[in-house]
Amino acid sequence: MNTDNDKHSVTFLAKAETVCPVCDYKFKKEEMMTGGGRLNAGDLTVELRRLYIPSKKYGELNPLVYYLTVCPRCLFAASPLDFAEIKPQQIAVLRANIDDRISSLKSVFSSVDFTEKRTLLEGVASYYLALITLDSFPKDMSPTIKGGIYSLRGAWLCNDLHSKYPNENYDYMANIFYRKARFYYTQALQGEQDGIEGIGGAKNLGPDLDKNYGYDGVLYIGAYLQYKYSPRDNENKRKEALADAKRIVAKIFGMGKASKNKPAAILDNAKTIFDRINSELKESDE
Repeated sequence: MNTDNDKHSVTFLAKAETVCPVCDYKFKKEEMMTGGGRLNAGDLTVELRRLYIPSKKYGELNPLVYYLTVCPRCLFAASPLDFAEIKPQQIAVLRANIDDRISSLKSVFSSVDFTEKRTLLEGVASYYLALITLDSFPKDMSPTIKGGIYSLRGAWLCNDLHSKYPNENYDYMANIFYRKARFYYTQALQGEQDGIEGIGGAKNLGPDLDKNYGYDGVLYIGAYLQYKYSPRDNENKRKEALADAKRIVAKIFGMGKASKNKPAAILDNAKTIFDRINSELKESDE
């Protein structure tokens, strides 16, 4: 078995104990090592996900698996910052819902164990748990856009699981996460526009961990999810969703600094999605 000092290890337990603000349980969070050639950046996907090239020495590594802090006892899950800065009124709600979180996790992920080293499955489960705790977050913490980001990352990890275990229905779970992500991103953009709930409470809008694409990234992912995952069984609703996605993409080119100063990953992908939306709308009108 690897120890924390083993040069072949990919994770270690933090020296300092984390104290759960909900149930007062003390635990050491598992962190991922990144040095020594462990993490080698690969391609960026159309969903702005950073892929990593497996190494012969360490194999496949995925930082998303270890990002969220999860209390092994009460299953409160949040980003490290939110975990540390949770407010008293949230604690009362989360404490009252401990049994619900435990039973909810067991109903979906029967074999997950946060007292052991994390696998892809614990990674997915951590985002699931973070999603079901967001209802307790006040609007100034931007829970809606966080829900979108967590859902998207959950979908990515489910796709990773599906590639390894194609007969376990993880592709079905990925689609559920994607549709949740579409809902959250759509609501977050509407809330930002209407002044109901901003997105500034999410310090890093990702959507992945390697780069913060900011508001432009939120616009792009919001439009992409509308195009990719809005219902196709109702032609009128599909056209409405595409028209909405088209308006969102247009904002990327029309807001802020000149387009040439925006990341190429955003501009190139947004242009592709814009063209695909136009093509589908044109076909539906013919």
